[in-house]
Amino acid sequence: MDETAQQESMVAELRRRLDEAEETLRAIQEGEVDALVVRPSDRQEEVFTLEGGTASYHAFMEAMDLGAAAFDSKSRLLYANKTLRELFNLGVGIVQTADLQDALDDKSRETVTGLIRQAGEAKRTAEIRLVGGSQDLHLQVTAAPLRIGLDTGLAVTFTDITARVRGAAAEASERAAHSIIASANEAVVVCDLDGIVTHANAAVAGIYSGNPIGKRFEDVIPLVLLDTTGLLRASDLVALAVGGASVQGIEATAPEAPRVKDLLMSAAPLRVGSDKASGCVITMVDLSQRKAAEKQQLLLMGELDHRVKNTLALVLSISKRTASTEDTVQGFQSAFSGRIQALAATHNLLADRSWSSISVSEVIAAEIEPFIGQSQSRLQVEGVDALITPRAAIALGLVVHELATNAVKYGALSVEQGKVQVRVSLQEGEDFMRMDWLEVAGPKVAPPTRKGFGQTVITRSMQYMQNGGAELEYAPDGVRCSIRVPIEDVVNA
Repeated sequence: MDETAQQESMVAELRRRLDEAEETLRAIQEGEVDALVVRPSDRQEEVFTLEGGTASYHAFMEAMDLGAAAFDSKSRLLYANKTLRELFNLGVGIVQTADLQDALDDKSRETVTGLIRQAGEAKRTAEIRLVGGSQDLHLQVTAAPLRIGLDTGLAVTFTDITARVRGAAAEASERAAHSIIASANEAVVVCDLDGIVTHANAAVAGIYSGNPIGKRFEDVIPLVLLDTTGLLRASDLVALAVGGASVQGIEATAPEAPRVKDLLMSAAPLRVGSDKASGCVITMVDLSQRKAAEKQQLLLMGELDHRVKNTLALVLSISKRTASTEDTVQGFQSAFSGRIQALAATHNLLADRSWSSISVSEVIAAEIEPFIGQSQSRLQVEGVDALITPRAAIALGLVVHELATNAVKYGALSVEQGKVQVRVSLQEGEDFMRMDWLEVAGPKVAPPTRKGFGQTVITRSMQYMQNGGAELEYAPDGVRCSIRVPIEDVVNA
């Protein structure tokens, strides 16, 4: 055979072998070939089974309880097991890469794609959250290299960690609830469905001195509920709250409580992780201060009512007695207005001090100021500046007003050089405080020819108690008055 014929024969042989190789590759890709026989030049013939290349890892993935998927080296989905299809509601057919991507939201899709991209050489793990359906799912996604026959790819598993995440969240909520209960100023008690106390903060010690945990609520804190019907009991609060109802603003008393006895009760269902009540939360607000304020308010209102009635009676008496001693309307108007103004001056002082005690010097200054104005040198007050009660202050104010009126008309304050000296003394063992009024440097004094109402006010105003009163003396060198304030009306005497 010549050289040309040999070359043509070799080309034909090469073409035949190429056709066989292409046909073998086609058969392998279409699953028509179960095995290959390879005859290496230096070894015996070897048989490579192709059928187990995918079937082996398919069977393994289907046996897994986790959702699992296999991807080739180009991140194309090769297979998804039944658990994964059910997890993502992908149906029973062949799952494509797009199907899995569509089952994820944008954030989860980005997380999984990045995980697959980074897992070419080492295992990677991340967490995603699937929102939708009857409940949200929390999944742990793990991607790791996978050998698939002669090729490499990725195995991706999806582990449902919803229970673990919710358990951690519930534990965190429990810790937060404990912190809130512990830091609350109000007494807070948590009960289970049977009304047994499971939690209680430190403020409960003001209502119950022992450890309430493990005991029935109505046994721990015996309460008398002040509802309008009288039908509601302490155990009803727990029953209503456990049943899903909220109760607010029920006043109660705890007669056996060590400190806090007046309470404002509220109860609400306790719901943890579901809509079903697992117990109840009861709060008890201390009403002690509010109750004390209400009692004080009632006392003040009663005292105010009493004082208003007394004041009106005093005004009426002043009006009648003034009218009986004045001869003209103008005289009545002047005398009556002056006495009412004197009464108002003392009332104003007492009102500024919430009707508490007031000093003698303040009463004297307020009553004499309209007569001397800025000439403070015309009044000299010495001795004890004692505090007296409102009752004594009103009576003393009227007395000082009458003395000052008389001094302006006829006594020391009727002339420019005249002065008034007041000395207050408190002797141990005496049942009164003494105040001496003395007019100096005034005109010569003579006793009045007629006893007016002003003189009656001076001598009788302090006689509301046996050890009170006043003596008036018309000495030629100046009027003198000795006033006795009952010791019972001197504060801290």
